[in-house]
Amino acid sequence: MQIEGMVALITGAGSGLGAATARRLAEGGAHIVAVDLSEDAAQAIAAETGGLGFAADVADAARIEAIVAETGEKIGVPRIVVSCAGIGTASRILPRDGALTVDIFERTLRTNLVGTYTVMNIAARAMAAAEPVDEDGARGVIINTASVAFEDGQIGQAAYAASKGGVASMTLPAAREFARFGIRVMAIAPGLFETRMSAGLPDDVRTEILKNVPFPSRMGLPDEYARLAAQIIENPMLNGSLIRLDAAARMPPK
Repeated sequence: MQIEGMVALITGAGSGLGAATARRLAEGGAHIVAVDLSEDAAQAIAAETGGLGFAADVADAARIEAIVAETGEKIGVPRIVVSCAGIGTASRILPRDGALTVDIFERTLRTNLVGTYTVMNIAARAMAAAEPVDEDGARGVIINTASVAFEDGQIGQAAYAASKGGVASMTLPAAREFARFGIRVMAIAPGLFETRMSAGLPDDVRTEILKNVPFPSRMGLPDEYARLAAQIIENPMLNGSLIRLDAAARMPPK
């Protein structure tokens, strides 16, 4: 599916992978809808890309429905959706103080998994009701963000790994279900990237982490994620799969 002229809704668009994706798709001629928990961040990216900006908790179905509806009225149905909104949490299942960590687990799944599902559900409904945009009968493309942690989760990442594992696991069934509507679903599992989550890493920790990244032995750049998202959108045979974007890295236990 072409990027030019399409409406692209990106969550987590205020920074990192989402901001880079919004910029790259805007350069390709897409009309950007930037969604972020931060109103200021969403509006800043919207202003930069000439699009719309909205503040939202991605797990708030009513809010996401309102955004998709308003977008449809103003500039058209989103045909491209890239879900980058997420939180990184670190908590052992059995911490040394013996505290229960169920609340952390629920909060992580609510944002990373339920939020991704909510956006996909509502966006797919709008796409399915719209007319096809090309000779294949395509109505849209949905790209969800997993993480290499879904396979290589480290100690303290049980909640995060579970949330990203859910994102990875629903890719194929969603693609199969949406096929009759001409909607593709893909997932990207980034490895170690230069984002807000990684910005605070001490130099010694960063050096140790990079020992596990074969080549190129560095942190990934947000635009490298965005480039892959653009390639997925434009290649109609990419559907129902997850792509690890990790420079062949495999994370150690801790």
